[in-house]
Amino acid sequence: MLIQYSVKNYKCFKEEAQLSMVASNYDRDTLWEQNVIPIPKFNLNLLRSAVIYGANASGKSKILEALSFMRSFILSSSKDKQMNELIETQPFRLNPNTKKEPSFFEMNFILDNELYRYGFEVTAQSVVSEWLFHRPHTKEVELFMRDHQVFEVHRTFKKAKFLVENKMVRNNALLLSVAAQFNDQIAEKIMDWIRSLNIFMGLQEHRYTGFSIGWLNEQETKKDILQFMKGADWNIEDLKPVKMSLDSLPNQLPAALKTFISQKIKDGDNELFSDVSVMHKQYDDHKNWVDMESFSLDDDESSGTKKYFAFSAPLLATLQKGKMAVIDELDAKLHPNLTAQMIAAFHSKLTNPLNAQLLFNTHDTHLLNEGLFRRDQIWFTEKDRYGAATLFSLDRFRDDEGNKPRLGEDYERNYIRGKYGAVPYLGPFNSFFTKTERP
Repeated sequence: MLIQYSVKNYKCFKEEAQLSMVASNYDRDTLWEQNVIPIPKFNLNLLRSAVIYGANASGKSKILEALSFMRSFILSSSKDKQMNELIETQPFRLNPNTKKEPSFFEMNFILDNELYRYGFEVTAQSVVSEWLFHRPHTKEVELFMRDHQVFEVHRTFKKAKFLVENKMVRNNALLLSVAAQFNDQIAEKIMDWIRSLNIFMGLQEHRYTGFSIGWLNEQETKKDILQFMKGADWNIEDLKPVKMSLDSLPNQLPAALKTFISQKIKDGDNELFSDVSVMHKQYDDHKNWVDMESFSLDDDESSGTKKYFAFSAPLLATLQKGKMAVIDELDAKLHPNLTAQMIAAFHSKLTNPLNAQLLFNTHDTHLLNEGLFRRDQIWFTEKDRYGAATLFSLDRFRDDEGNKPRLGEDYERNYIRGKYGAVPYLGPFNSFFTKTERP
């Protein structure tokens, strides 16, 4: 489970931004049973979800991109990067000093009943520093510390020690990644956890449709998807994957790809699907059910239905395995009630028995007054006049008189009218339409 992650000098975040999944103790009477996961061993209480609001270009997508970059670099630095190949980090560029300084990333998480803290600093050219600590009980123990190419490695991190002594870690690769590649048990375990962070782009749902179609081929997983879809009240009775045929291949496909797919279809060694048949009941004039009618998911169903289906299997898999879903623009194309239903699935012990977590951003202010979130689950991003973004939660917000938001106040209304900040600075639109006399 994620405890918190921090980023500094990355894209629009000049100063350190820290997103915490730790529940505030002062809100113990608010949605505690539904939204909070107690971890008595470490005296921690973690949140099942967190939501980020903010104006366009305020940093609410960039804070998720920071986590995505961290995940991607950890998973790929040992195998994809060659000596002198650049690291794809982006420091804050609106200041001449930070443009030359490293970007900072760190995360705290619980894995196999131990608490870990891992982080690194990188420039485009190299890894500047890297560290890993773990806390099996009450005391935090350093597993390794890195300063450029100088390493201090604890004796229990055996493979890492061997790699360092034999100078097998490039200056643009992470020691954690290289150690995992050489089958170090600690590193492999952490890499598996990093890999389990499911990061989705809410505006690119087509990328996940294939995964959900695959679930329709197994009876148990199909049953789960059908139940998920029926919960949206679209009168869907059944879902059937449609096998791809040679006639259904788009004409605009590159010739080489078309030939490859055609051969796969002819060989029959792989099942390829091009669509989903969505079955609805057909009724006569007297409202009697008489037959079933098939509709194409691609051609006949709404964009909201397509997105809801595309995200069905990824979200269900996250819930069933107790992992974490990170979603940019969760609400895009969806009715607020459907978005609320997805969130509620993470807050329910019935649908989320393994304590999966959800982190997402949205513009849907309707969710603020649905009784879904505690104050410590609501986060805001705001950008100053110099282009630097900040991140803060509602429970840490204080007005000009030092008062915190009251329990049960109208969070949606107060946010829209700018009481918490994190809204656009709007200019006088009327000035754009002022008529001027022609000469």
